[in-house]
Amino acid sequence: MKNIFLIILSLSLVISCEKEIDLNLEDQSGQIVIEGNVTDQAGPYFVKITKSVAFTEANQYPAVENAQVVLSDNTGQTETLQYAGNGTYKTSNFVGQSGRTYTLKINAEGKQYSAQSIMPEAVSFDGLEQDSFKVGGETSYTLLPLFTDPSPLGNRYLFIYTVNNNPKKFFSEFSDNVNNGMPNQRPLILPNDDANADDIKVVVGDTIHVEMQCIDDPVYTFYSALLQLSGGPGGGVTPANPPSNITNGALGYFSAHTVRTKSIVIQ
Repeated sequence: MKNIFLIILSLSLVISCEKEIDLNLEDQSGQIVIEGNVTDQAGPYFVKITKSVAFTEANQYPAVENAQVVLSDNTGQTETLQYAGNGTYKTSNFVGQSGRTYTLKINAEGKQYSAQSIMPEAVSFDGLEQDSFKVGGETSYTLLPLFTDPSPLGNRYLFIYTVNNNPKKFFSEFSDNVNNGMPNQRPLILPNDDANADDIKVVVGDTIHVEMQCIDDPVYTFYSALLQLSGGPGGGVTPANPPSNITNGALGYFSAHTVRTKSIVIQ
């Protein structure tokens, strides 16, 4: 089956060391799909609730309305989110901060769902370094995110990047299982596919926007599974679902993470 978060991915050629994940490949159409995010940037924050559809159906995901969505943290902060349409619920005054544990509770269609996520401390995103390589006479570009991993083992990162003003997003997940406490050495492989009009080929003059997220381990596992499901660079829509950190059989994820951004023009 498909979910709204199983979008086409562009993934790094270097795969981190991680244990194999047992994935459920059964059709789970009609299940609740929850996508929730809290960051260390100013809100509002959003939780989207939809229903999954069969893999053979069109990408039209029914919105779940009239749900009760409550966000809280371990300091006593709590807020009931307001419905904003299209299955989306948003905060008004909630504040995200590193080091706190966030809890999401949802009552939807007679069932209760919950999830927790710990927002890590932010790691300084110092810049982007461009490089290139040739494949079959064609030039492909890479970007090296410049940051130094903190020495305690267990840091997890998600990089989301876009080209110019194109809304299509590409993802790479990093861990510190290798090179713990050292400057990052893993590049982002930029898209190099102009086979059809919907694909993107990065060329000189393009602006690449990169968002660096520090994420907790369950969210990292979610995106690691997406990498495994995508089948490598270029990815593809896949009839499966990565392991969720949300209870009661819900699909999706709840992520409390830091956000830092950089942009660069390809030279």
